Amino acid sequence: VGGAGREGLKVMAAAAGLEGTGGGAVARREGGESGVHDPHVWLDLARDQVIVEKIARTLSSIDPEGRESYQKNARLYNEKLQALDRRYREGLAVCRHRTLVLGGHSAFSYLARRYGLTQVPLYGVNADAEPTPRRLAEIVEIARGAKARYIFYETLVSPRLARVVAEEIGARILRLNPGANMTKEQFDRGMTFLGIMEQNLRNLRKGLECEG
Repeated sequence: VGGAGREGLKVMAAAAGLEGTGGGAVARREGGESGVHDPHVWLDLARDQVIVEKIARTLSSIDPEGRESYQKNARLYNEKLQALDRRYREGLAVCRHRTLVLGGHSAFSYLARRYGLTQVPLYGVNADAEPTPRRLAEIVEIARGAKARYIFYETLVSPRLARVVAEEIGARILRLNPGANMTKEQFDRGMTFLGIMEQNLRNLRKGLECEG
């Protein structure tokens, strides 16, 4: 924001005021850094719909003449989010496993809670952190106890640690995208957030061995 070089720039805090977005408790509960907030609120498709409406209201206040267009686009986009949310709920309803073992940072707390999964990450919400040997051993035992057949890792993050856990228990690795980044190839192909989340659903269903 500071680098935009414009005075009077209006800033919209998209997640401000959303219930339960103080993610420090989430980070502590899942082995992350104490008191660190989880920013990955966009992985909860229900919260996304509230944010879309908030964006439309903000744009309408800045540009009243465009209000009808903003409201229409928000409604259409939220219909897509609602349909995707239904596919997630149905697709993850009956799965052999409900523990999401992640060989990376705690990026999927909101998604996991939305669909009744348990996220077990190697470390907290800081993507640049490294797990301790003790934490790595704990995750191996959790994954073994859960009889996990897949360990998940994140797009644009080395799968090395996920592979270490997978090799210890004879599992394989699968990729998830936290929705905050995109490769140049994906961008050139016209990939969108909705497309990223569709891919995540397919890999979740495969990794958790879901029915239907």
